[in-house]
Amino acid sequence: MSFSRLIVIVFVVLMVPAVVYGHPAPDGFAELTKRLSPAVVNISTSQMIKGEMPRFPEGSAIEKFNDYFGSENRTANSMGSGFVIDPKGIIITNNHVIEDADTVEVTFTDGTVLTANIVGRDPATDLAVLRVFPEQDLPFVSLGNSDEALTGEWVLAIGNPFGLGGSVSAGIISAQNRDISSGNYDQFIQTDAAINRGNSGGPLFNMSGDVIGVNSAILSPSGGSVGVAFSIPSNLVSEIVEQLLTHGFIERGWIGVSVQSVSKAVAQSYGLGIASGALVFSVTVDGPAEKAGIKTGDLIIEFAGKPVENSRVLTALAAKAKPGSIVDVLLIREGKSKTIKVNVDLLKQDSFDVDTGVYDNEAGGTEMVLDMELAVPNAQLRRKYSIRSSVKGLVVLSVREGSDAASKIHIGDVIEQIAWTDVTTVDEAKVRAKAAMAESKRPVLVLINRRGETLRLAIRP
Repeated sequence: MSFSRLIVIVFVVLMVPAVVYGHPAPDGFAELTKRLSPAVVNISTSQMIKGEMPRFPEGSAIEKFNDYFGSENRTANSMGSGFVIDPKGIIITNNHVIEDADTVEVTFTDGTVLTANIVGRDPATDLAVLRVFPEQDLPFVSLGNSDEALTGEWVLAIGNPFGLGGSVSAGIISAQNRDISSGNYDQFIQTDAAINRGNSGGPLFNMSGDVIGVNSAILSPSGGSVGVAFSIPSNLVSEIVEQLLTHGFIERGWIGVSVQSVSKAVAQSYGLGIASGALVFSVTVDGPAEKAGIKTGDLIIEFAGKPVENSRVLTALAAKAKPGSIVDVLLIREGKSKTIKVNVDLLKQDSFDVDTGVYDNEAGGTEMVLDMELAVPNAQLRRKYSIRSSVKGLVVLSVREGSDAASKIHIGDVIEQIAWTDVTTVDEAKVRAKAAMAESKRPVLVLINRRGETLRLAIRP
């Protein structure tokens, strides 16, 4: 090989563009930490919990001890993290960090402590927006594009684990779009950066210093970091924060169907080559889907022109749809494709009263059915009673004392069926229970889900 030819080959090789695999591994995190830390804050909350000590009956021999006991109130405190996204005082954190708080205080790296107001919060995605009123502009960070984040890329977490403010940990993105059954809108970024209690609400940074996630949950049998933590992706955060800043609450679309993902075998029976789509197993009475003509057994494969890979995708797409808009729903019914136009309605959910700082659960309301107080399980109820996002039905909030249900039903049980029929709204439950009692004087058969175990019980109203 001639020398001139060798030069040409080397030149050609050098001219080939390098393939970019995300942000390069850094030599260290010191400069990045120095730049970003001032915008990360510690959040502490306090809540007054009223208690009442038992009192002895009047006239009893020990009545005098009532003078030594009385009402006893206590204060519950919690700590978490947050970060500033606007120099005028807008802060993002997790909803569970400030939930039920009477007062919220924000501590900055220079020791400044400011009282925060709650602008709005969204339990469904576990996000909240706070506002403080500083005397001068605050250091802040920007929300990045989480869609550009790559699995295996370096990330940095800064927060307040166990009250140790200003703690920094580093790792990589372990996986993306994780569903951990915490709610209907799970699409978490998984990271092995050390995240512990108190990191909640803090930022997950990429190597450019942009926030690509809000640290929200850990998976741990011990309660400490085992290298499996989850962050809410920044693109979802941007959508939620924009609505909370504009309205103080979240508007979500609703079409009134309960769906489930399908296996490859089921998808093939509908003529699909891969496991895709959302199978309708229940349609809300008088809901938008029923009015449009969607039926149980339909397999929805597109919503508003976007592919529906699974039930979670459909839930997210429907939630993003503007209430009052008309969308095309492409589905498969009896082996044939069919497009149906659906008028999207407003999802009734937890609404936040900015003036009172109180949430009002409007998710279908609650009502006594078969001596059980039933409600649609929102994100808060799912967390409280450990109800997986895949479980459909109505959660039991209370039972009438002395009733037959009281001896059989537990608080937190999910009623999936009444008299062999799926129920996903309180109105459906009322209609089905009334019909079942009219048909026969026998006890009404209900299917319940109790922490993953399904049981059939006969309830005599």
